[in-house]
Amino acid sequence: MKTSLKLFFYFISILSVSAQYTDVINSNRPGFSESPYSVSRGVYQLETTFFYRSASIKPTFSIPKSQGFNLFFRTSFFLDKLELNTQVTYQKDNVAFKNIFTSSYNAYGVSNLLIGGKYLLFEQEYEDKSKEIRSWKRRFAFDKKRLIPSVAIYLGINTDVVNAVHKTGAITPKIGVLLQNNLSNYFNIITNFFYDKIGSEAPEFSFIVSSTYNYTDRFSYFFETQGFYNKYQNNLNFGTGLAYLFSPNLQINTSVRHLAEGNTTGNYASVGVSYRFDRHQSDIKYFDDYGNEIKSQKNLKKGFFGRLFNKTTRLFKKKNKVTKNKKGTNQNKRTRPKRVRKKPITRTKKKRKKKNKKRKKSKNKDKKDNK
Repeated sequence: MKTSLKLFFYFISILSVSAQYTDVINSNRPGFSESPYSVSRGVYQLETTFFYRSASIKPTFSIPKSQGFNLFFRTSFFLDKLELNTQVTYQKDNVAFKNIFTSSYNAYGVSNLLIGGKYLLFEQEYEDKSKEIRSWKRRFAFDKKRLIPSVAIYLGINTDVVNAVHKTGAITPKIGVLLQNNLSNYFNIITNFFYDKIGSEAPEFSFIVSSTYNYTDRFSYFFETQGFYNKYQNNLNFGTGLAYLFSPNLQINTSVRHLAEGNTTGNYASVGVSYRFDRHQSDIKYFDDYGNEIKSQKNLKKGFFGRLFNKTTRLFKKKNKVTKNKKGTNQNKRTRPKRVRKKPITRTKKKRKKKNKKRKKSKNKDKKDNK
């Protein structure tokens, strides 16, 4: 196990590095799917969810009601493409027994403690068609590269530090493949495949397909399907939700789901908040044509998330206050330079000039005659 982990991190270290940092928070909530993109170095992100689940009592042993709190912590230390995360769920379960009589009891504690990480293997790049001015068709034509997704791999460990209801009896690994297709600057599809609880009595295969659309600069909604398959039963759920970008580092979200767990059906609802502490510092330096370092990266080329949140970041920029002088005019307004015009020559002045000319002529004639 140690040698395999060493080879894994060595393989990651020799691969190329590209920035995953975005100016606006990039949260996986309110869905259960996980994007292949990391939060980048220097970013510490918390994604919290309060949830309530209710289902019917059909099997002999079941958990018809659950409510609790989920915390998902994300950060990166070594590479921008590598993200380390931890997921903890604390909940209250109503455990029910249905035989001749129906009885139940409540169980409190940690239901899930998962430590993992993901690495972006391939990032798809797209053509910037905003610069295309010669052909209207080329400018608005669909880029076929968008059908090829960005790819990341996931590796996690179920610690089994949970209460008796959710114990599996062993520390088990979890592996997965994370895909994302950015079909436009405002619409994307995320697909996840996981193989969980490997080596336990009931290993589990699961998939998630989630589509997200940003219909305004601050609002986005999603539709999601999730399925679980093991030797005991198959679970499936369908969900939808809404996310609101309150500030560049804060997102508020909510979701509802319909559950189909074996022979039982139920509902799920959640409300969550995602917040990040942004301490990112880029190691990449940019220079202009004269060799001067560009400290501001506003005018540089941006990737998918930069284009997606380009308009959004403008909402949070403080506008320059317009100061007024005593007369009430705006000092920040551009004023034209004053033109100094000479006063026009009046008729009286013209007459005086003519008289002076005549006098000079007459004087000159008198002088000639005297000679």
